[in-house]
Amino acid sequence: MSSHQKLQGYEFYRKVLGSANYVLAPMVDQSEYAWRILSRRYGAQVCYTPMIHAKMFCDESNKQYRTDVWSTGKYDRPLIVQFCANDPEILLKAALKVQAQCDAVDLNLGCPQHIARRGHYGSFLQDEWNLIFNLINILHKNLSIPVTAKIRVFPEVEKTIKYAKMIESAGAQLLTVHGRVREQKGHKTGLADWEQIRKVKEALKIPVISNGNILYFEDIQRCLDATGADGIMSAEGNLYNPAIFAGINPPVWQMAKEYLEICQTVPTKISYIRGHLFKIYRPALPYHTDIREQLAKVNTLEEMFTLSEELRKRLMKTAEESKEDSEIRKDENGFKIFPYWICQPNVRTESGNSKKKKEETIESNIVPETLQCE
Repeated sequence: MSSHQKLQGYEFYRKVLGSANYVLAPMVDQSEYAWRILSRRYGAQVCYTPMIHAKMFCDESNKQYRTDVWSTGKYDRPLIVQFCANDPEILLKAALKVQAQCDAVDLNLGCPQHIARRGHYGSFLQDEWNLIFNLINILHKNLSIPVTAKIRVFPEVEKTIKYAKMIESAGAQLLTVHGRVREQKGHKTGLADWEQIRKVKEALKIPVISNGNILYFEDIQRCLDATGADGIMSAEGNLYNPAIFAGINPPVWQMAKEYLEICQTVPTKISYIRGHLFKIYRPALPYHTDIREQLAKVNTLEEMFTLSEELRKRLMKTAEESKEDSEIRKDENGFKIFPYWICQPNVRTESGNSKKKKEETIESNIVPETLQCE
């Protein structure tokens, strides 16, 4: 451990994280270095790496994995590296490899996907409190930087509070609470429970970050007011609009071009780039299916630039010929509707599909006061 005193709780939050309100979520294959550069450019104050598998990260025979998931640079701070793990010693070994290049190490206790069930990590550890305590505590005792954690809630708020307090007692210096239960995923995503987050925040002495229901910039303040959280974390909202923290909805071609230019200077796996472009361009691709089909097949950065330039020309022509971008609309559920060449959230129904948009011109720019599904 380093000779200087390790900052804890709110001292860490203020002095290292700068009392951040806007936090970029850890996302598998999607919060990589290049994307963090873009997100910071548009207001992200703290960024998490993608979830890194601790055992694979420590496997000396799989150095390609480490290259793919872990890269950073001089201005990539504050930075929190997130690991998934179920073995305290392996988690510590992985964390020691990155502690000199980040500001905290986070334990993923929220991943609800089947791969997490099979690998026995993420939210599928949430009933093994002794193991979780040991995973966090070994980092707390042996790292020179703080340990943090990200959880999902239980159906019973009382159990969630006890869970959060246990994690705090193990040594976590910040807790992110995703206000959905483990079963809320895919077509069953539903709304995050801000009330649960509020009660967890009231029960803890460490900073709490709220995760869930952030579609628009205006949702951020509503969430802070409703939960009392110290900050909010965005995942999907950021993926579909990388400028969400700046409070703007730029043209899709602008965000794609900036991201691709960053990827020219920061080596990035092609599958990551493709995934980002599909999300940025999501509202436009149904109108340009040939671009969508080609995007699924191209394998070089140059080809992606060429495709993006072609789509930019088409969309700019459509935008110039349309007055749609001067109108503010909402659908039958009160969700904002933007022209399809503008970055916008992916609003999903219970079936998991995007909502069919029934447009209605309105006079104000006020976001409906309904909770919205992230």
